[in-house]
Amino acid sequence: MNSEKFGAAILLGSIMLAVSLLGASWAVSQSVYRATGRLAAITLDLTERGDARPAPSAAPRGRRPDPAKRYEIDLGGAPALGPASAPVTLVEWSDFQCPFCSRVWPTVKRVREEYGDQVRVVFKHLPLPMHSKAPGAHAAAEAAHRQGRFWAMHDKIFDDPAAMGPDQYTVWAEEVGLDTDQFDSDSQSPEVKARVDADMAQAMELGVSGTPSFFINGRFLSGAQPYESFQRMIDEELREDS
Repeated sequence: MNSEKFGAAILLGSIMLAVSLLGASWAVSQSVYRATGRLAAITLDLTERGDARPAPSAAPRGRRPDPAKRYEIDLGGAPALGPASAPVTLVEWSDFQCPFCSRVWPTVKRVREEYGDQVRVVFKHLPLPMHSKAPGAHAAAEAAHRQGRFWAMHDKIFDDPAAMGPDQYTVWAEEVGLDTDQFDSDSQSPEVKARVDADMAQAMELGVSGTPSFFINGRFLSGAQPYESFQRMIDEELREDS
């Protein structure tokens, strides 16, 4: 091969190598762009949920409750604070292992303190799949409900979530004055599991996909919101009732 042909071959090879490198660089940049876009979408989704933790097996995001609508909520004997005649009913779907649920509970207690018997608070079970201790905690609380001590057990769990476990639930049951033999039996009963499952099924039907989630006279409020968010909606309901 003479020098001219050899030089042309080297030039052609260099061009082909440069094209290959450019192509590889473009492919990598597109992969990074797509991954960044997915991360941004996930971040936006969590931000929009206002600290509500999503359940992986919950309803698709497009089926989330519409804050502009009013939903019929079947209370079905759920634990409640306040009279059934209260003009405002606040229903919460909660998870005992969810840090945002424990964070918002003082706000819900403040609502009860400020509004008294004008607001009834109702608890619904929604143990999320990523929380391994949550099912046992909800079973313990529901078992306590069968002896009229749901809220006492509720507060024990939220006051010390790190201690959650079967042995500790029995200790707490004794502390709040329960028949511990009945409590232990009820905690493992199919009736208690069915009760928790029914609350979860209702959440799915409504499109509730995270905790805490609230319905104030059937109007949806998502996440660990500040007191003022509850106050605004409750005052609107009280004005309509007057």
